[in-house]
Amino acid sequence: MKLQTQVSIPEGKSKIDYRSKIVLLGSCFSENIGEKFQYYKFQSLQNPLGILFHPFAIERFLQRVVQQEKFATKDIFQHQEIYSCFEAHSRMNALSEDEILQNLNAALEETFQFLKKASHVIITLGTSWIYKHVEQNTYVANCHKIPQKNFRKELSSIAELEKSIQTSVEYIRQLNSDCQFIFTVSPVRHSKDGFVENLRSKSHLISALHQVLENKNQLNYFPSYELMMDELRDYRFYAEDLLHPSKIAVQYIWEKFAETWFSSESLKTMTEVEKIQQGLHHRAFNPKSEAHQQFQEKLQQRIKNLQKELPHLSFYKK
Repeated sequence: MKLQTQVSIPEGKSKIDYRSKIVLLGSCFSENIGEKFQYYKFQSLQNPLGILFHPFAIERFLQRVVQQEKFATKDIFQHQEIYSCFEAHSRMNALSEDEILQNLNAALEETFQFLKKASHVIITLGTSWIYKHVEQNTYVANCHKIPQKNFRKELSSIAELEKSIQTSVEYIRQLNSDCQFIFTVSPVRHSKDGFVENLRSKSHLISALHQVLENKNQLNYFPSYELMMDELRDYRFYAEDLLHPSKIAVQYIWEKFAETWFSSESLKTMTEVEKIQQGLHHRAFNPKSEAHQQFQEKLQQRIKNLQKELPHLSFYKK
């Protein structure tokens, strides 16, 4: 007896291993997956400008990276004594003009260098709804709590989204023609848009994305949204807000991704990394006991043995 519908997931063609370099861009769900990559010590770069929900925002970021178009004073503004940028998430905000420009341009440079060597680029699309600043007549990635009257909300068409996604791919290929792309649609529901409007938004994203994916080499789709909607079709798999996937749901989708995209050797290494991580987070009742000292010695030896094979692995903050 089957008690759950199963989503068919094609096997990844170019597997991810511990020598891969992975760039993650997009919505807050990419942060969930990005945290898993960091925990398991993969070489990854996650949302250098912070969360970007809309394909237009991702496209604009990649345009700056590839064309090395630095942020300048005209690209930032001050509101309530905080400096912000409409092209970046609020986590890039700063208390001075120099600080925010330094942070923004450092993110561009880091992305430029990492993308050139990337083996995989994972892009998670969040919404088709976007806000245009009325006075500037430009789309923004984040409104930064500026009054609503300053913006006009629009639903991007399938054709506009398709063009934007394709342009983002082309920008990356200017730097790196060999990397694999993995696209996915965020399973997070945007209730502030309205539930009907959220469904329209996701439908536009999925339609546009699959238009781009048809008969394209090195472009792949991972069904995060479909896994949430079909295999995890129950509110027990949602967080308390009933909109975001719960930790169990994120773990479930992560395991499906790992089964599809990770090499068998990397799965073995992940098991060892997890044991080390658990050991590092273990709190001893008596840190000075002989048993704990022996535990620490064995743990350090496990780390050294793993680093002999993979010297870039680091388990401590620099």
